[in-house]
Amino acid sequence: MKKNNELAQNETITMEFILLGFPGSWYLQLFIFILFLMMYILTVLGNVVIILLVIMQRCLHTPMYFFLCNLSFLEIWYTTASVPKTLAIFLGKNRSISFTGCILQMYFVFAFGCTEYFLLSVMAYDRYLAICYPLHYNTIMDIHLSSKLAGGCWLCGFIIICIPAFLITRLSFCGPNVINHFYCNIDSWIVLSCTNTYDIEMAAFVISIIVILGSCIITLLSYIYIISTILHIPSVKGQQKAFSTCSSHLAVVVIWYGSTIFLFVKPSKWTSLEMTKIVNILNTIVTPLLNPFIYTLRNKEVKEAFRTSLHWD
Repeated sequence: MKKNNELAQNETITMEFILLGFPGSWYLQLFIFILFLMMYILTVLGNVVIILLVIMQRCLHTPMYFFLCNLSFLEIWYTTASVPKTLAIFLGKNRSISFTGCILQMYFVFAFGCTEYFLLSVMAYDRYLAICYPLHYNTIMDIHLSSKLAGGCWLCGFIIICIPAFLITRLSFCGPNVINHFYCNIDSWIVLSCTNTYDIEMAAFVISIIVILGSCIITLLSYIYIISTILHIPSVKGQQKAFSTCSSHLAVVVIWYGSTIFLFVKPSKWTSLEMTKIVNILNTIVTPLLNPFIYTLRNKEVKEAFRTSLHWD
């Protein structure tokens, strides 16, 4: 009986964790802090500008820009879920995070991430309908369908992450409490746990296959049909016009999927955490920063709406 009590005490869940962040001198930490802070401010401002443009300009009141508005709103909260705590870590003032706070951070980061996968695939489907079925597009993709698709993306993204979040609460942490990352990641939980992590590893892998590769296949199929349709347009000008409507989305898709497939579609999480941290910067900070600039610089309608807003009386 005494032995069982000792085992129970040894497997008590750690109630606080330490986020290690990035190693280096104080000057390096300060440099990274300033860099991350500037990128975070630009990310929030850039995506807010996109949202305001879509709301204010009637010419942007279409399903395509409705989805873009959702994406920009998502990016603001996706980066906010991890970056503010990361900035505190770089200053060295508050590296600790509670067990509950760590789970919540992990949940929201991954829930917003899954929502983005679904949203990007829906945006690809929207471009498929617009280019492949232009005469029927307005009747198929009306406000009701676009609202249901966007709502479904948010709902599915937040529900599916409940599974790994629940499994993590069942793990025991009786050893080191230092997380070698700048935010709470599923990989880090697996490394620190002193109990069997097979269930959480398999759940994370299966969810990665369903969410990442599933949405990637939908996106790829949409663009295969889109490119095939564009190539059959007789005039070069018509081809350029058709491709310009989806080039911004395609650029975002390439950046997003390129980094996240490397991070999550693998059978084991026991890989280089240093490499994982570096690649994580791409999809948690760099991609949300680039999105508004890509859509602004590569999209003629958004650029025209922006010019109109600047000259608005």
